[in-house]
Amino acid sequence: MKRRLIVIGNGMAGIRTVEEVLALAPDEYAITVVSSEPVVAYNRIMLSPVLAGEKRFDDIVTHPEGWYAEHGVTLLAGCTVTDVDRARRQVLLEDGRALPYDRLVLATGSVPFIVPVPGHQHPDVLSFRDIQDVERMLAASLQRRRVAVIGGGLLGLEAANGLLKQGMDVTVIHDMPHLLNRQLDAEASTLLRETLEARGMKFCLGCLTAQIVHGAEGGLEKIVFKDGSELPVDLVVMAVGIRPNVALAKKIGLQVDKAILVNDTLQTFDPCIYAVGECVQHRGALFGLVAPLYEQARVCANHLAERGHSRFVQRSTATTLKVSGVNLYSAGDFTDADAESLILRDPAGGVYKRLLIKNDRVIGSVLYGDTNDGVWYFDLIREQRNVASMRESLLFGRAEHEQVAPR
Repeated sequence: MKRRLIVIGNGMAGIRTVEEVLALAPDEYAITVVSSEPVVAYNRIMLSPVLAGEKRFDDIVTHPEGWYAEHGVTLLAGCTVTDVDRARRQVLLEDGRALPYDRLVLATGSVPFIVPVPGHQHPDVLSFRDIQDVERMLAASLQRRRVAVIGGGLLGLEAANGLLKQGMDVTVIHDMPHLLNRQLDAEASTLLRETLEARGMKFCLGCLTAQIVHGAEGGLEKIVFKDGSELPVDLVVMAVGIRPNVALAKKIGLQVDKAILVNDTLQTFDPCIYAVGECVQHRGALFGLVAPLYEQARVCANHLAERGHSRFVQRSTATTLKVSGVNLYSAGDFTDADAESLILRDPAGGVYKRLLIKNDRVIGSVLYGDTNDGVWYFDLIREQRNVASMRESLLFGRAEHEQVAPR
């Protein structure tokens, strides 16, 4: 008789774990996936092209209904888990059902953070996290004209770009002096802002929102900033970050710090319950990029399938971005004041490169416009290779280095 595996969450980490279990031990478990979203699994990274009108939802579906049936996986979409009875090993649903399990995987992901300023509780103040958010924004764009996107990180710029392509008047509000401050240095950020401004996007940088004012007729009227200045708006999109979705884990008594605490095999302190994805905290770290989430899924599935001991090991990651058609890449540390900067500027070609060198080793890189050598620079950072002999050719990339290396 098959053991019962329940996965709570149908996002990219949860469904990847199911795939890995099926690949390793296809006959070991009767698998049920419970999802609060009323749809099949889709690529959340591709929500921006849907918002921009470049793709439809069907184009970003990764696992259509037929996939679940073909692999014997039961999908309970649009179902909310209210509790887990760990003593009886049962998942309790809002509709009253109790689903027994032998192993349980929490893949509850994250929830958008909404800045709790006065006036934030309004139907025209939206988040940007799932396909329902995108549908709400698209519907609003047909009736609203002026939108403020609060947040100048990647998510905010993607939302702003999509709404701009829907014909809206878009202003991005960011509390820091430059965009993508976690991924780019000030110069690359300025280049990005100038490019986006040329396409019609507006910016309020270093601005702190004090209040969202509702109009007399029920809609939104304006945003008031802490310095007293104002911005007329019809719609507000909050894209200021995410928080691990740990409400269920806390309720059922699992150990939670910033996220659900797991060991190297992605087990919680309850050995029958695992957790993967953005809801996880491993050795103090939280995760949001796809690569570590997929590695967590692989390790978790290996343990569930009892295929020997496999450990999740954190690895350095690089960030490859594409914002409104502009290629960006960052890796390592680009904030070390004691490091030496090697910089290449090509304004005519729209290219900026900055490498940070310390003790003859690359410790960080920021690339704007031309990101072809990003992976090579990342390898240099990760391997901590001595680059003293290639300093003169380093900014010109791998091909140039290979040409001069034999001399």
